[in-house]
Amino acid sequence: MHPETHLALHHTRTRELHAEAEAHRLAGQARRPRTLRTRVGWTLVEVGLRLATPAMAAT
Repeated sequence: MHPETHLALHHTRTRELHAEAEAHRLAGQARRPRTLRTRVGWTLVEVGLRLATPAMAAT
């Protein structure tokens, strides 16, 4: 393969990888506000488990 053609292919692939990385970074930033939602969800799971388990008798 001609060196200049090979170099052009590398540059094209580099631009594609940079675009994918930027899209991934932006997608990660869009999901950040879900931390409160996650904490509330796990709190509800814990409360549900406490309500579902039978109370132990005091000895």
